[in-house]
Amino acid sequence: MSELRDLRFFVAAARHGGFRGAARATSASASSISEAVRRLEERLGVRLLNRTTRSVALTEAGAELLDRIVPALDGLDHALDAASGFAEGPRGVLRLNVPGAVTRTILPPILEAFLAEYPDVTLDLTADDGLVDVLARGADAGIRYEETLAQDMIAVPIGPRLQRIATAAAPGYLAARGTPRHPRDLTAHECIRTKFPSGTVAVWEFERNGEVIRLDPPARLKVSTQAVELAISAAVSGHGVVVSFEEWLRPMLDDGRLVPVLEDWWPSFSGPFLYYSSRRHMPPPLRAFVDFVRTRKG
Repeated sequence: MSELRDLRFFVAAARHGGFRGAARATSASASSISEAVRRLEERLGVRLLNRTTRSVALTEAGAELLDRIVPALDGLDHALDAASGFAEGPRGVLRLNVPGAVTRTILPPILEAFLAEYPDVTLDLTADDGLVDVLARGADAGIRYEETLAQDMIAVPIGPRLQRIATAAAPGYLAARGTPRHPRDLTAHECIRTKFPSGTVAVWEFERNGEVIRLDPPARLKVSTQAVELAISAAVSGHGVVVSFEEWLRPMLDDGRLVPVLEDWWPSFSGPFLYYSSRRHMPPPLRAFVDFVRTRKG
């Protein structure tokens, strides 16, 4: 700790042009700052400051040391501030950028429990289905599925670890048009499809016993991923076959408003991940949320 204090006094002297200026900035005496720099020079075996009766100036060694230690000291200060934030519980804003898919069934129970446990944390959530750099957009962390995660991020599983994509249609529609027996039969049906913000329409994928079939069937209705409720409502009303997350369709499947289609072809995939940069200090609200997610079972 004494060496750290000496380094801080050295930085103050270099920044404020001398020991008196550093003394005014740190509330320490000029003599104690001068003695700290002298100890540091003896320890390193080089002169760091050239002294005159009126001022001090950095030597080449002093300038190089200053360039190296200022970021380190700033990082240490940030880390200490973050740690001290837990003394009375984390407080501040938690900014998350998430796809609309997780805002419907996965996030609500997690966030409700988290906000109840941390009343001093404010949540700022942006629903964004685009493939964007969420950190560059000001978010502390993002939630995405595995295939879209950046390689240099720390990823923490959040929510269910296995999900399925379901296919369904209303009983009346199937009575009138027949029930598809194979995924390729869907090309002769009215299909209700979703599209990403880029305008790309999501391809329908089916899988059974290792066989994967990808379809781009004609669509009776196309809706944005942000308006998937409209697609499901249209299917319930008998306007065609819909493909969506099983958990979104489950209430309608359970009460009979929709009927499973090609259930043995429904593909499964890993659940989403909370991710954040490995190259930044974590603000207390984010640290609290990461720890909360890690200890919560999907």
